[in-house]
Amino acid sequence: MGIVNIDDELHDQIRKASAVACRSINAQAAFWIKMGMLSELNPTLTFNEIVARELRAAGVEAPPLRSAA
Repeated sequence: MGIVNIDDELHDQIRKASAVACRSINAQAAFWIKMGMLSELNPTLTFNEIVARELRAAGVEAPPLRSAA
C-alpha cells in the first residue's frame, strides 16, 4: 500500500462523493481509480456496461426488472 498525493479540490470532491455513495473516502478514491483504469482498458464499453460486468464477475445476480404497466 502506498500514499497517493492529490490536490485539495479533488480530495474535497472525493469526500463529497463518498458521503453520497456511503463509502469511505479511501473506498471512493479506489472506486474512481478502478473505474478509470477499466474505462481506459475498455474504451468501447459504457460505465454501466463496466459496472454490470464487474458485478457479474463478483457473482452478483439481480432479478430482471418488471415493466411498469
